[in-house]
Amino acid sequence: MPYEIADPSLAAAGADRIAWADRAMPVLRRVRERFTADRPLAGLRVGACLHVTAETANLLRTLAAGGADVHLCASNPLSTRDDVAAALALEHGVAVHAVRGADLAGYRRHVGAVAGAAPQLVLDDGCDLVVALHTDHPELARQVLAGCEDTTTGVLRLRAMAGAGALAFGVVALDDTPLRRIADHRHGTGQSTVDGILRATNLLLAGRCVVVAGYGPVGRGIAERMRALGASVVVTEVDPVRALDALLAGYRVLSMAEAAALGDVIVTATGNRDVVAAEHLAVLRDGAVLANAGHFDVEIDVRRLREEAVSVRRVRPAAEEFRFADGRTVVLLAEGRIVNLGAAEGNPPAVMDMAFAEQALTTAWLARNHAALRPGVHAVPADIGPEVARLELDSLGVRLDRLTDAQRRYLSAWETPTWVGA
Repeated sequence: MPYEIADPSLAAAGADRIAWADRAMPVLRRVRERFTADRPLAGLRVGACLHVTAETANLLRTLAAGGADVHLCASNPLSTRDDVAAALALEHGVAVHAVRGADLAGYRRHVGAVAGAAPQLVLDDGCDLVVALHTDHPELARQVLAGCEDTTTGVLRLRAMAGAGALAFGVVALDDTPLRRIADHRHGTGQSTVDGILRATNLLLAGRCVVVAGYGPVGRGIAERMRALGASVVVTEVDPVRALDALLAGYRVLSMAEAAALGDVIVTATGNRDVVAAEHLAVLRDGAVLANAGHFDVEIDVRRLREEAVSVRRVRPAAEEFRFADGRTVVLLAEGRIVNLGAAEGNPPAVMDMAFAEQALTTAWLARNHAALRPGVHAVPADIGPEVARLELDSLGVRLDRLTDAQRRYLSAWETPTWVGA
């Protein structure tokens, strides 16, 4: 099995890390047992561009148990765990191309290796693998049966490709499901983003002004946890409905031009570029901390930050201090990349248990139903999320009420007035 990893001797440590995560992933274990019996992916080559973490490793183990030949590259070099990559390559038969901290040339080489393996199903996290297939291997893109995308940013790119008539196959938008918005975005990324900021800085958040750019599910989760830790939270938005939602939830809502001068910590969670741009950098408070919860390093204008700084020094493993000519300093976390993975361990295994169970079941569904998907972006089948939620609740010992026959009839009634009880 071809692979490019940092250190094969780390495989044993990686196996321990994978096993530890697996303890908190009971739903995915049940899906793996089902896949072992049913082999829904038998004979299929799966190309994955994902964060190389212990939780991802358990997803890939599940796909392999279902019969898939799995090829993996990292969707972000800063999130790669070299021990996990070694364990996947040497103990689980996955063709891994991932090295923590790889430069741009290395990253492109790794993505190109997976694209060049001619995957039939694609699992992407940011759309880089899909783009590489279409731009560098168009003949292989035409052979892809279907795929799924794991991020909001990636779905935006896919919709742009589909709108331009450039997308060669159907892709399911995994990121946009009720289960994902609640479990992964709000509770998972909300918690792990704060975890990444704390690990990178060891700041006391109580009493600080924290600016959260974007009030989607991720921004909401971050704002809730920052407020719970005693921070004064300001929200910036471009969407009037979300801005109103934040205001009614008790947050101050300002433009970034106003908020940038107030924030002790500024966190971007939008999936868009230039959220903290040159004009905002010019008014940041001395000592302000910048962190990005989004996938790509474009939400904060890192290039302009580096150009305008008169000096840069690394003050902690995931924190760089930039000094401007006027004497102000600004601290950038995780190079402006996704801070929960660049400075911490990402979402807890219990969260990724649900997200990856949904992804595994969707991948199996694609194997069965790809012929019915036209090129474009598609929704996750409506029954998969509730199935995963039921499995999760069952693992927690939670029991639900069931509708009675009379309640079902009442909900579907239209001839009888709703106030008639009989």
